[in-house]
Amino acid sequence: MTGERGSRRGALRLLAAFALLPLAGCAAPPPPAETPPPVLPAVDYAAPAPTEIAPLRGTTVPAGSLDHPALAAKIDDHEAARPQIGLERADLVFEELVEGGLTRYVAVWHSDLPELVGPVRSIRPMDPNIISPFGGIVAYSGGQPQFVEMMQSTGVHNAVHGQPDTEDTFFRAPDRPPPHDVLVRAPELVAGHSDLAAPAHQFAYALDAASSSAGREGEPITRIDAAFSESRYPAWVWDPGGGRYLRLQEGEPDLDISGAQFGAVNAVVLRVTIDWRYDYVPETVLEGSGEAWVSTGGRTLHGTWSKDAPESPIALVDDRGFPIRLGAGNTWFELLPEDATLTLTP
Repeated sequence: MTGERGSRRGALRLLAAFALLPLAGCAAPPPPAETPPPVLPAVDYAAPAPTEIAPLRGTTVPAGSLDHPALAAKIDDHEAARPQIGLERADLVFEELVEGGLTRYVAVWHSDLPELVGPVRSIRPMDPNIISPFGGIVAYSGGQPQFVEMMQSTGVHNAVHGQPDTEDTFFRAPDRPPPHDVLVRAPELVAGHSDLAAPAHQFAYALDAASSSAGREGEPITRIDAAFSESRYPAWVWDPGGGRYLRLQEGEPDLDISGAQFGAVNAVVLRVTIDWRYDYVPETVLEGSGEAWVSTGGRTLHGTWSKDAPESPIALVDDRGFPIRLGAGNTWFELLPEDATLTLTP
């Protein structure tokens, strides 16, 4: 019995020894050595400069770069006034009927101000209605007292040739025949009125011509002929290589002072009524509404224009009533009388 108990005690001791072996094997391993963080290359990062949208062109510009007033001017379109100076850099150009079947322009600069603009001519009865929404400054050479008074009664600063405050900014070009010779030093004129506000946004814009309303939904049109009279019949021809419309005047390329053809990202025709209450001086009626044809990116979209007050911008909507978006860039408007001929060529 004693031997059996001794053997049993020996077996138990051996089992206990084997039981302790796994516990010794489960001891925690030593912590791994720390890996140093990777060394990243230095990056010279600068936040992009803030931008804003040019109110009269729809393009992206550095923020604060256009904190100055717009300059509108009454620009001559007589044969002796061609080529005009600075007209190719205007944000907006409006062609209007004047006496004798001729036309003149109201041009507006804000995004791109040339050194000189002109030749400038006299004001007409529709000009206050065209220019008032832009505020800022209007430059012209005078006009009938009633028309000058109408322009001066707006909130736009009037800069008139021959007045004491324009002696440093208006001059007569010696190489041009009068009265087609009055030019304006645009930067000096604008700098002298830095207290005036920048213009408000006037139209809706897409980022480019392809995403504009006409570019997406218009009909393909390669040529637009707008015949104001037998004397004035401008046309716009789509240039796919340049991505814009090129202007013809009386069947010939209409050239700027550098010899380049005038062009526009957007060519807009507004059908308007002519009021003859001023006898032989026609007044384009630019309040109310009428038909509109907006051409961008080689396509033309039919719609309606409306304007409910002199200070209101022109609203453009398509035939479903949705706002028309122009392509970012410059725009020419043909204010075409109701009885004038408009031809759209596919």
